[in-house]
Amino acid sequence: MLRVAFISLVSFCLVEGCSVGPDYHWPAPVQTQPTPTAFTVNGVEWKPAAPGDHRPRGAWWTNFEDIELNRLEGMAGDANQTLVASVAALLQAKDLLKETRSQYFPQINFTPSYYREHTSKNAEANGVAVGTPYTYNLATAPANLSWEIDLWGRVRRLTEGAKAQMAAAQEDLESLRLLVQAELAEDYFTLRAQDREIQLLLDTAEAYRRSLDLTVNRRKGGVATDLDVSQADTQLRTTEAQIPALRLQRVQMLHAIAVLCGQPAPMFEIPDSPAQHLPGLLQPGLVVSEWLERRPDISAAERRVAAANANIGVAESAFYPSLTLNGLSGFQSVSADTWFHWPSRIWSLGPSVDLPLFTGGFNRAQLSAARDAYDQTVANYRQTVLSAFQDVEDQLSAQKYLAEQLTGESAAMSSAQQTLDIANNRYKAGLVTYLDVVTAQSAALDVQRAVVQLEGERRVAAVGLVKALGGGWE
Repeated sequence: MLRVAFISLVSFCLVEGCSVGPDYHWPAPVQTQPTPTAFTVNGVEWKPAAPGDHRPRGAWWTNFEDIELNRLEGMAGDANQTLVASVAALLQAKDLLKETRSQYFPQINFTPSYYREHTSKNAEANGVAVGTPYTYNLATAPANLSWEIDLWGRVRRLTEGAKAQMAAAQEDLESLRLLVQAELAEDYFTLRAQDREIQLLLDTAEAYRRSLDLTVNRRKGGVATDLDVSQADTQLRTTEAQIPALRLQRVQMLHAIAVLCGQPAPMFEIPDSPAQHLPGLLQPGLVVSEWLERRPDISAAERRVAAANANIGVAESAFYPSLTLNGLSGFQSVSADTWFHWPSRIWSLGPSVDLPLFTGGFNRAQLSAARDAYDQTVANYRQTVLSAFQDVEDQLSAQKYLAEQLTGESAAMSSAQQTLDIANNRYKAGLVTYLDVVTAQSAALDVQRAVVQLEGERRVAAVGLVKALGGGWE
C-alpha cells in the first residue's frame, strides 16, 4: 500500500505540475501613491501598464532628415562594442536557460575503468587475517543514470527564472540600443550646433576686422581716436580667441561620436556643416500611454521581478524531500578477455530520497534572502516606472519652454541687430563713440550665439523625448 501511495504521489506531481512558491503576479507600479492619470505639460488619459516592448521603435532618427546622421546611426548599430557585449550577454542568458532545462532529463554518464589491485597480507575478513595476499584485475564499464524527479517544481521554477532573465537580457539589449542611438543623435546635434557657432564667430570676426579697418582709416583722417582703434582691435582679438576653445569642444565631441560608432578616433572625421536650418522633430500633438509602455528598461525591470519570484519557489523547494532515480548498467570482469561478455553484465536501479531534517537554519535563510531579493526587484521596478514619468515630464517641459525661450531670443536677436545698425550709423555720423558700437556688437553676438545654442538644445531635447518614450511616434 505504501508503495502504491508513493507511486501515485509521484505520478500526480509529474502530471499536474506541482510547484511550491508563489505564482507570479504583475507588481503594482507605485505602492504608496496613485498612478498619474495625465502628464501636466501635455495631458493624456493614463491606464494600467501593459507590456509593449514588442512594438517596433522604428528608425526614428530619419525624421530629422539628415543623411549624415542616418549614416552614423547605421555604423553604430553595426560596430558599437557596448552593443556587441550586450548581444553576447543575451546569448549567455539563452545558454543558461538551456542549461536549466537540461535538468528535466536524466543525466547519463559512461565511466569505464581498468585497474590491477594487490591485496594486503595483513588484511582481515570477518575479523580473521587473510594471510595470503593475491593480485587481481578489475575492468568496469558502467553507465550511470541520475534523474531528479521534479516533485515540487524546483526545476520548473528555475526554468521560469531563467526565461525571465533571458527576457530581461533581451530588454537590456534594446534599452542599450536605444541609449546608444539617442546619445549618438544628441552628440551629433551638439556637434552641428558647434559648427554653426564656430561659423558665427568666424563671420563675426570678419565683420569686426572690417570695422577695425574702417576705424583705422577714420583715425588716419582725424575722425576717430586711438581709443576707438584700440577698442575695435580688442573686440576682434577677443572674438578670435573664442574660436580655438569651440574647436576643441568640437574635436572632443567628434571623438565621442567615433567611440559610439565603434571607430578609432584618430581616423574618424565628420565634415563641417554650419547649415542655418536643420529640420527637427516637433513635439507630438498627443503623448499616449502606449508609447511609454515600449520602454525596454521598464520591461527588463518587470522581468527581473518575475525571476526573483521564481527564486522564492526554488528556495521553498529545499524544505521538501527530493526524489532521485539512480541507475547503473554495464559490464565488470577480472579479465579483459571477458569484459564485455553477457555474463559480465551488472545493473542496479532504485530511488533515493533526500529529506532535510536539520540544516542549522540554512534553508530558512535562503528563503528569507529570496524574498528580500524579490522585494528589492519590485522596488527597482517601481523606481524605473517613476523615473519614466519624470523623463517624459522633463522632456515635454523642455520642448515647451525651450520653444518659448527660442522665440524670445529670436526677437531679441532682431532687436540687437537693429541696435547694432543704429550704433554703426551714429558712429559714422560722429554722434557717438566707438564704445557704443562695441557694446552693441557684444550684445548682438551674445544673442546670436544663444539662438544657435538653443536650436541645438531643442534638437537634443527632441531626442531626449524619443528616449523617454522608448522610440519614435509615427
